[in-house]
Amino acid sequence: MNQAVNAKTQAIVVEDIFPHAPEIIWKALTNGDLIGRWLMAPKGFEPVTGNRFTFQTTAAGQWDGTIHCEVLEVVPNERLSYAWRGGHDSNVGYGAKLETVVTFSLTRADTGTRLRLVHSGFVLPANETAYRKMGEGWKTVVEKLDQIVAEQASSQRPH
Repeated sequence: MNQAVNAKTQAIVVEDIFPHAPEIIWKALTNGDLIGRWLMAPKGFEPVTGNRFTFQTTAAGQWDGTIHCEVLEVVPNERLSYAWRGGHDSNVGYGAKLETVVTFSLTRADTGTRLRLVHSGFVLPANETAYRKMGEGWKTVVEKLDQIVAEQASSQRPH
């Protein structure tokens, strides 16, 4: 039986409205040093379609903790999407094989910019642990992103 046909996939969705222009949020989403402040420090990141980069997190079992990413889509000030792959076939729970996509979308709103983060492709039950932990984690990440964006916005204002 083909498991992929019967597998249920889930997505994590986090939305927030930032009181800033899309350009300021975009900078925080696409600048490696800033990404390191709200998510993890990327190695080799460039906001260019096809660019491959990595994040490093805690290893588990046969998995070395490397998250392999590839930029899938770049629409300046509107959309950034990248593949997010990690884990190992032999791991169960934390560190299980994961092949997902992270997408950040920015749209203008009355009070600023709506950020919609979608992390899709979690195969349940195999990715249940990652889905649960990252569901909470992305909320915290968006809060940190909000702080970094606010710092960037205030540093760009004339004094």
